[in-house]
Amino acid sequence: MDKVVKGSDIPDDPIDHLKQFTAARIGLGRVGASIPTKQMLGFKLAHAHARDAVYSVLDVDTLTNDLKQFNLPVMLLHSKAENRAQYLQRPDLGRKLKKSSANQLKSQAGNYDVCLIIADGLSASAINENITGLLAFLIPLLTDAKFSIAPLCFVEQGRVAVSDKIAHHLNAKLSVILIGERPGLSSADSIGAYLTYEPKPGLTDESRNCISNIRPLGLKFKPAAEKIFYLIQEAFRIKLSGVGLKDNQGLLSGK
Repeated sequence: MDKVVKGSDIPDDPIDHLKQFTAARIGLGRVGASIPTKQMLGFKLAHAHARDAVYSVLDVDTLTNDLKQFNLPVMLLHSKAENRAQYLQRPDLGRKLKKSSANQLKSQAGNYDVCLIIADGLSASAINENITGLLAFLIPLLTDAKFSIAPLCFVEQGRVAVSDKIAHHLNAKLSVILIGERPGLSSADSIGAYLTYEPKPGLTDESRNCISNIRPLGLKFKPAAEKIFYLIQEAFRIKLSGVGLKDNQGLLSGK
């Protein structure tokens, strides 16, 4: 007869120690053919958070007030997607600017090095919660390096490629769009940063560099800002972004 194992004699799950390295759902256990009730409810809650993030709205008033600390003009823009339903069904409209927003940008055109764009994307919650913390590290790096910064641009119902139009209208040499990423079941608050040198309408994704998973439980604000700044410096050095711009930061520093 097999020995019955009880109480403290039950061995630990052999992959339990891996949970400290990831928020992914591993080692959930099972009850018969199903996962335990606690894990099932946790999954449903995470799914609800992800749906909420997709339909969240930029808190423009609070964010505008928070960003006053950086002493930069702030512009409020809108894509051609009129509402969230249209944004989700017509990705192409999120990549284009309303005519009124385009005219607003043209009136502020200058000769800027960097244009910072903040878009709701697929998680305005990520922007509401994390953008000020990220910019608190990134903007001082740019100003200390003597990069001229265009007015900060908020875009509602925006997609990544809208940054090309914005920076082109403002006559900026490089754009960085900070956008709410598609929420996963372990992260509904993640920001993605997309960097483009010499932005202009018609560019495609091979022209950009991306830094993903910027959030307190992912890539934290300080190293994220340092990574963005490194890529900006390299883009200006080689006059290129995208597949031709490699992230050699760790190799160069010997880390």
